[in-house]
Amino acid sequence: MVLVGPGVPAGMIPHSRPTLSDADRQRVVEVLTSGWIVQGQEVEAFEHELAAFVGRQGGVAVSSGSAALHLSLLALGIGPGAEVVIPTYVCDAVHHAVVHAGGAAVLADADPRSASLDLLDVERRLTARTKAIILPHAFGLAADVAAFTALGVPVIEDCAQAIGALDGGRPVGSRGVLAVFSFYATKMLTTGEGGMVASDDARLLARVRDLREYDERTDLSARFNFKLTDLQAALGRAQLARLPAFIERRRAIAATYRRALAAAPCELPPDAAGGRHVYHRFVVAPDPPLAPIISRLAALGVQGRRPVFRPLHRALGGGAYPAADRLWDRSLSVPCFPSMTDAEVERVAEAVVLTLGGR
Repeated sequence: MVLVGPGVPAGMIPHSRPTLSDADRQRVVEVLTSGWIVQGQEVEAFEHELAAFVGRQGGVAVSSGSAALHLSLLALGIGPGAEVVIPTYVCDAVHHAVVHAGGAAVLADADPRSASLDLLDVERRLTARTKAIILPHAFGLAADVAAFTALGVPVIEDCAQAIGALDGGRPVGSRGVLAVFSFYATKMLTTGEGGMVASDDARLLARVRDLREYDERTDLSARFNFKLTDLQAALGRAQLARLPAFIERRRAIAATYRRALAAAPCELPPDAAGGRHVYHRFVVAPDPPLAPIISRLAALGVQGRRPVFRPLHRALGGGAYPAADRLWDRSLSVPCFPSMTDAEVERVAEAVVLTLGGR
C-alpha cells in the first residue's frame, strides 16, 4: 500500500504534512554542493532572521524543540529542588525537558477556551521553589503572556505551534524571558527536525550556546550535541521567508471551516481578533466519544486526531484537572495546513458535517 505519511493510506487527506517547494529544495541543494553542511553560516543567518521575525535580540538554533526547552531550563538554573509549572494538557516533551534538567514538574490545569495554562490554577500552584513557568501558545492561539509574567516567575514561551501569532500586537515569543520554537516536519515552518531559543538576555543566550555543543572545551562540564546543520538552516530560512503566506493560507482554511461548520453540532475554536491565531491546528469540540468520530472520518478519507495524545496527569497517577480532561474528551483536530488544495478543504468540511450530523 502506498502511504502519504506514517499509517496514512494513499487517497486519505492526512492530518498534516509539510509544505515544501522547489525553492526550498534548491536552497538545500546549494548548501549541499557548497561542501559545508554542518553548523555554519546558514545556521548563524537563520538565528538572526528568526530572532528578528519574533522581535528578539538573538537566537540559538538547536536540534529540536525538545532540546530548546531543555537548554532553556538549564540556562535558568533549573535543577534539583526547583519546580517548574507546566500544563497537563500538553505534549510529553515539556515534561521530559523538566525531568532532564533535574527539576520537578508541577502540573496545572488548562484554560478551557485557549487550551493553554489556566492562570488562576497556576497561581495556586506557585511555591517558594517555583523557578519557571512554561507557557505554550496552544494550537496556534496566542496566550496572554503578560498575565503570567505578572506572577513574578520567569516565563518560557513555548511557541512550537504559534510562530507568527500576535499577543497584544506583539509577536509571540517576544515577552517571556526565553522563547522556544520547534521546526519539526509539520510545524508552522520546518527544518525536518530542529528548534531555537530566542531572548533579549545575552547572558542566557550565551549559556544556551555554551550548552549546545561540547567539542574543544577546556573543562569537562556536561554539555550536549544539540546542533542544527546548515542543510536544515537553509530549509528553515526558505520556509521563514514564506511564513506570512503559510499563515494567510491557514487562516483562509479556518475561515472556510467556520462557514461550513457554523450549524454543525460542535464548538469551533476561538476566532481571535488582532492576529492572535495562526491555526497550527483547527480544533473542534463535538460531543464525546471521539473514537467513533475519528473512525467515521477515516472511512470518508479524512484523518482526524486528538491534538494532544493524553494529559500528563493520566500518565503520572491522576489528580484533579477537570478542564484538561474535558478538552481531551472533546477536542478533535482536522487537517489544516498550507499545502491543502481548495478541493481537499471542501472535502474535509463535508466529511466533518456528514460525520457529526449523522450521529
